[in-house]
Amino acid sequence: MHPQETLLAVDGAATAGPKPPLFRPRSAAAERSASNGGTAVGTSSGAATAEGGAAMDVDIFARLSEKIMAVMNTVIDGKDESVRLALTVLLAGGHLLVEDVPGVGKTLLAKTLARTVDCSVTRIQFTPDLLPSDITGVSIFNQSSQSFEFRPGAIFANIVIGDEINRASAKTQSALLESMAEHQVSVDGTTYNLQAPFMVIATQNPIEMEGTYPLPEAQRDRFMARISMGYPDTAAELAMLESHQSVSPLDSVQAVATDEEVAAMIQTVAAIHVSPAVRAYAVALGQATRTSPDLRLGASPRALLQLLRAAKAAAALAGRAFVLPDDIRTLAQPVLAHRLLVERSAASQGVTVDMVIEDLLARVPVPGAGPAGSAGAGARNG
Repeated sequence: MHPQETLLAVDGAATAGPKPPLFRPRSAAAERSASNGGTAVGTSSGAATAEGGAAMDVDIFARLSEKIMAVMNTVIDGKDESVRLALTVLLAGGHLLVEDVPGVGKTLLAKTLARTVDCSVTRIQFTPDLLPSDITGVSIFNQSSQSFEFRPGAIFANIVIGDEINRASAKTQSALLESMAEHQVSVDGTTYNLQAPFMVIATQNPIEMEGTYPLPEAQRDRFMARISMGYPDTAAELAMLESHQSVSPLDSVQAVATDEEVAAMIQTVAAIHVSPAVRAYAVALGQATRTSPDLRLGASPRALLQLLRAAKAAAALAGRAFVLPDDIRTLAQPVLAHRLLVERSAASQGVTVDMVIEDLLARVPVPGAGPAGSAGAGARNG
């Protein structure tokens, strides 16, 4: 097991790895400031907001991102797009849902991404008897001090891997909601900030649904993107059979970036320029999902915000300081598909979410191009 990886068993006990990262409860002044819309003060130095951090030099950003993807591609055979999308979500400050049939490398993708970054990692095996306190933590009475002490749960890590998230009850699944949306945990009336960077990577199988608890729409909306791994092609599968026989490829994975460097990369992505024309295009796509007769649930405002954040990360990985409409188009399916619900009448006729998104991308006008064309240089500066 990786030296910084902690495995949470069903009973909530950590079987390996160091203690979770240091944390500090938010002060009363911070609570008042947050309630008034201000920036919280008195938080731990690694608070997940990461505001005020310096952006990274473009050349260093490119070199680190290429190293991370190169290391991941040595483990994940033939899935370059999935690897790139996983890194995109990390740099956009989002969370990732990996959904596919068993045995195609969902957990392997999550663990590989976690090991390329020198930060704290926990893995939670979701089961029906897993409790919310196993995730968030619990206050325990200390006999010697005659006071309650907070014992942090598995959520207190930079990267949290939730394996088969749909096998836990809805009550346990909901323990992730606050941490995913606000990067904090509230236990017994006290709020604890999570360290930056913070990312949840959850896996689930679309089959074997007996005895499982499907994620509700409100929780699926917390995930920035969804990846379906798919089966590898013939060449990639042959390479996997050759390289994975005697030793796990994870054993040779070394971290190529520190948590501070990843936080700086996230700040670099946040500074990417988005023109008014590109923002208007994202809104037009979102409104088209809400008015489509084939959908009974369209994209939420949070979905559009996360679509833009993911597009910023995609632009940075492409070496650009600005977002193109093509970035929006490329990420529309992985960012929006798991949030949309097809009308029952349309679904009975074979209409799928992917088909609806493709139709909307063809019909919504692209800035600087025709309805189905790619964006030109005119969209770059808005």
